[in-house]
Amino acid sequence: MAQHAPDDEAVHFIPLISGSVAEFYIQPMLSCVGDADIMRHRSDEMAIPYGYPPPTHLPAEFHSRVGVYEIIDSEYPGYVYLIFSYLLTECTEDRAYNAVPYDRRQCASYRRPDVLRDSLHGPACTLLITEDSQSYDFVHCIRCLLWPPQAADWSTRRRNCGWPNSATVDRVVSDGCDVVNVEHRLCRQQGEFMRKFQRRLSFSRAEIVLLNSWMPVQQIVYHMLRVFVKTERLADITDSTGTKILSNYHIKTLMLWACELKPNSWWCTVSVNAVKICVDLLHSLADWLRTSSYPHYFINNCSLVDTVLDLEMGLIVNQLMSMTESWLSTWFVSNYLRKCAHSCPEYASLLFDDVSTGTKLRNAVSAVIEWRIKSVLEDMWEMTVSAELIIPEFVSVCSLSVPGCVCWISELAKIDSCLSLYFSAVAFLHVARKMAKRCYDNEMLDVLATLLGQFCGKGSHLNDRSSVLSLTRCAKLMKVVANNSRSTVEELIIPTPLVVFFGQSLYISLP
Repeated sequence: MAQHAPDDEAVHFIPLISGSVAEFYIQPMLSCVGDADIMRHRSDEMAIPYGYPPPTHLPAEFHSRVGVYEIIDSEYPGYVYLIFSYLLTECTEDRAYNAVPYDRRQCASYRRPDVLRDSLHGPACTLLITEDSQSYDFVHCIRCLLWPPQAADWSTRRRNCGWPNSATVDRVVSDGCDVVNVEHRLCRQQGEFMRKFQRRLSFSRAEIVLLNSWMPVQQIVYHMLRVFVKTERLADITDSTGTKILSNYHIKTLMLWACELKPNSWWCTVSVNAVKICVDLLHSLADWLRTSSYPHYFINNCSLVDTVLDLEMGLIVNQLMSMTESWLSTWFVSNYLRKCAHSCPEYASLLFDDVSTGTKLRNAVSAVIEWRIKSVLEDMWEMTVSAELIIPEFVSVCSLSVPGCVCWISELAKIDSCLSLYFSAVAFLHVARKMAKRCYDNEMLDVLATLLGQFCGKGSHLNDRSSVLSLTRCAKLMKVVANNSRSTVEELIIPTPLVVFFGQSLYISLP
């Protein structure tokens, strides 16, 4: 059993926004983004491949005491077991970690947290926290800083079409992977041991990097495929065991292989025919399902389909193989463009009453595009309103920590810089409320200093009565002020400062 750090207040979850929210940089009118996925790992746990030496240095997000699990292969490729093998303790002198071996006969039990959970599906814990019933999937995981040997061939295999390039490959490998709480479907009826101990390797970090390196047309095609599968309810069809045959992950894997194997000319012809690309990819999907050979993108000898062709799967295969450009074009006009038009003013939506010719269809689509361009600011406003509800909930429910604040600000900035700025503002208010009630400690003061440090850049403009303080000086100053005492250090003998927040510039204004 893993021995977590004794000081629970110092242990925190490190978040990573994953899934569609992080993968798409295009903004389609019909969103394919459902629940917001947030992966999070404990700061006092990590994993390493079996046989690898324990690390001596860790990123700042980790605790001073970290339990280390070794990743052991299972009988199913991509699925693993964890054995608790080491306890790391940080040395205060050089910030290095010393490792103490643990009894390897004891398997790790990383239980799914029971807090803040409304439902559980796969590795995710779904939480409803907004007034409009928006849900958020928390995926609890264990962080592995190393690229797993199970996927070693991915980084070295030959790529004739140039994607991903070497820089992207290096970045993916340097991000490592995660281990999530889900067992192989064939093991779900094999008793408590499998449900409790079997895990799956997760490459969500790699997928975020790869999908954001796609060309716009590739993201558009991925979006169109997801909308088609969802609208036709193909992802709801189950096999004889009750397991769903298709999922978004199958579509993502299909696209990842296509982006690697197809040359740029296949995607970027003089007149890009997105529908033709979709038809070709759906035919490839049918072939993989028909042969029960759906290759995992990262792991060799691992198939996403492990059942023989049965009646239900045969129905999907026949539907996909019968697809033609003409049929799919008509389908997208009826099921996608018309839905987009319903969101437009009446003058634009009425144009879709008659699209019997190519010219009329182009005019109708042009009207929708023109309106969409003008509505971007309204979408930004709606996102900001949602953030006003969501971010304060997270700040109030989850304990603030220095690494957590840095991660949230960084991840939110990937969506929009205003969200990270808003998070910082809410966090300031949260800290102020704690300090007003005298419910603060050194950790809370360090959080405040970290928030200050996010805005105290070297390029800030200073006047004669303002001084930008370094992170270290901010931490010392805030502790002095909060404790209502004076420092013996001359540079800290300053009256209570007035913190002024101007947009993205924060100054300590001295009276």
